[in-house]
Amino acid sequence: MRTVLLTGFEPFAGESVNPSWEAVRRLADWECRGHRVVVHRIPCVFGAALTALERTVALADPVAVLGVGQAQSRADVSVERVAINLDDARIPDNAGRQPIDEPVIPGGPDAYFASLPVKAIVAAVQAAGLPASVSQTAGTFVCNHLFYGACHLRARHRPTMRVGFIHVPLSPEQAARHPGSPSMSVDSVAAALRIAVDTLLATRTDSRIAGGRLD
Repeated sequence: MRTVLLTGFEPFAGESVNPSWEAVRRLADWECRGHRVVVHRIPCVFGAALTALERTVALADPVAVLGVGQAQSRADVSVERVAINLDDARIPDNAGRQPIDEPVIPGGPDAYFASLPVKAIVAAVQAAGLPASVSQTAGTFVCNHLFYGACHLRARHRPTMRVGFIHVPLSPEQAARHPGSPSMSVDSVAAALRIAVDTLLATRTDSRIAGGRLD
């Protein structure tokens, strides 16, 4: 049976949990449209994140990779469209590294677009009554680092493997420690991820609907 790889991150920045992993692990071994979901927790460490990704892709041989990460400022399921070749860390990673203005892959392209149906996923999640939007930036921390690395792996070695990334809000228990921060339950995030997997397997050509921003 072919596989879809979902990744979530370990906790970082002093948090005890990471909702990306808590939601992703709920989909372990779920079967969807003749595919089995494989999950893996990624270290929140520059460089080591890509090593873990490459090893897992080699073992799972997935048709698609969907990375998931936590973003404190996000109020919805944010489906990323662009990965950029830039590490610029506002805070240290879990190994104490804090690269400033460094490329993810030296000599790599400036950016890659997601190869998943970004707008179709957003529309399907919204249709299920869950908040979602297209995001034009995955930031410059380890989430973007992983997203860009996965896109580069596809471009160099696995052209048929599709790649994307989703940012999710804090869980309610996290948001309680960060007054004013939006949140979403892990159950809702997991439901959105199921929809995302189903949509990416069912959709080859993305929807032609508005997904841009004015700011």
